[in-house]
Amino acid sequence: MAEVGLQQDSIVDFLVKLLNTPSPTGYHLDVIDTVEAAFEGLAIPDLRVERSPKGALVLTWPGERDDAPRGLTAHTDTLGLMVREIKSNGRLKLHMLGRYMWNAVEFEGVTIQTRDGRRYRGTVVPVKASVHIHRGAGDEPRTQDTMEARIDERVSNADDVRALGIEVGDFVFLDPRVEVTPSGFIRSRHLDDKAGVACIYGAFEAVCDAGLRPAQTVTAVIANYEEVGHGAAAGFPPGLRELVAVDMAAVGQGQNSDEFSAGICVADAGGPYHVELTARLRELAEAAAIPYRLDIYPYYGSDGEAYWRAGGAAQVALIGPGVDASHAYERTHTESLLHTAHLLARYLLS
Repeated sequence: MAEVGLQQDSIVDFLVKLLNTPSPTGYHLDVIDTVEAAFEGLAIPDLRVERSPKGALVLTWPGERDDAPRGLTAHTDTLGLMVREIKSNGRLKLHMLGRYMWNAVEFEGVTIQTRDGRRYRGTVVPVKASVHIHRGAGDEPRTQDTMEARIDERVSNADDVRALGIEVGDFVFLDPRVEVTPSGFIRSRHLDDKAGVACIYGAFEAVCDAGLRPAQTVTAVIANYEEVGHGAAAGFPPGLRELVAVDMAAVGQGQNSDEFSAGICVADAGGPYHVELTARLRELAEAAAIPYRLDIYPYYGSDGEAYWRAGGAAQVALIGPGVDASHAYERTHTESLLHTAHLLARYLLS
């Protein structure tokens, strides 16, 4: 078995840079630039880097053979918000991007970006935010109609807000609040799925550093619309034989996943993944002594399913690092990142 070495600092540094680059679904420009620069910085011979018409990054690495081409996918798009309405009191009604709990973003700092690139700070707050004014404020339901963005500018009406350049449809970025602890934990919003992108990066880096290339030509689609269901529905070449989607393994009560292993999802809300490809990934993990956990996620979907629903014929499997408190303030551990990247590297070389 070929030796491959994972560069933990490189993977974590890249992940932190991704996490600090805003990329709610529909706003991909900055983060795709960041990902493209990182992969080009690996100086992989023959790596082809392209962008799809809808903005995804498509990386093609020619392999030792090309008779059974493979695919990888992970997504850079995250949860977020858009301006739905400019209210008469100078506050913003919000439109949710992706699916999460409103109370998961309550009192979170945000940045509002205008069409011409100006950015303003603010906070997501309940309409009834003060317990000194509203009896039972904590019992109010958290919905689109009971939450708003408070802008950190001197505004008191809709005209004041529009004078800043803010308009309906502007993106609102949630603060990621990234922290890497001495014990190896990484706390942040948007580990789903920037952690998966970092794992693909780490696998490519490890294979390249070993002076090797993939056994089969591989196309990696770094998608930008997964959170709304169609990220990797397009972008792969015809004739693809296998596709490994890399997305978070959801950690929580009743689940088998953890934050220290590579997660292998055998089924989710869309049904089972391909039994043969899933079995091969398990065999690769066992042969390389990579800790892994099998799991089923009943309220979860992936870009692998988006590919299948769009008519893709390849076998599809799903792996990823373990992430606690998904679609809220998330957490993973560097061990899970490294084990997932290692499994991807073994897959590329198999």
